[in-house]
Amino acid sequence: MSATPSGAAGTGDGPAGSEPQVVDAAVRAENRARFEIELEFVQALANPFYLQTLAQQNMLTQPAFINYLKYLQYWKEKDYARFIQCVTTCAFAFPCENCLDGFLQLVLIAKDRYPHALHHLDLLQYETFRTEIAKDDWREFLNQKQFDHWRTWRAAKKPREADAAGETTVDSTKS
Repeated sequence: MSATPSGAAGTGDGPAGSEPQVVDAAVRAENRARFEIELEFVQALANPFYLQTLAQQNMLTQPAFINYLKYLQYWKEKDYARFIQCVTTCAFAFPCENCLDGFLQLVLIAKDRYPHALHHLDLLQYETFRTEIAKDDWREFLNQKQFDHWRTWRAAKKPREADAAGETTVDSTKS
């Protein structure tokens, strides 16, 4: 057998470029795992009881954790917010096909689909909120506001929807 160059890897164990593909696959797997873990954590922030637990365990006072919460703000960008899922949306069967296209609508879809995950991530940027959420009355207040939102957020028709349905809010026949 004749000696042949082993390629860029320099190990002689395989065809040129075989090791970078393995490394790329490993990096992709690590990135996917990190993405899924961060996504799950951001979605968990919608739960006021989980926020209270983090506060009671003094997680919300640790500088490294606070920096992590700042880092997670990238989930508000449209390219990431679209991955946020919502059990509430599925339970009430509001399909995404009814949503409008575009950047603004995409962010609103994410907030409508899992409205409190991103909102709570914003609130966690404030020291006062991080301190007060440890208290039962704050947790219960937040929980009640969340429940009220879920109970009523689709109840009132928007003016465009009322016009499309042939309903009018102002009687234009009277002068």
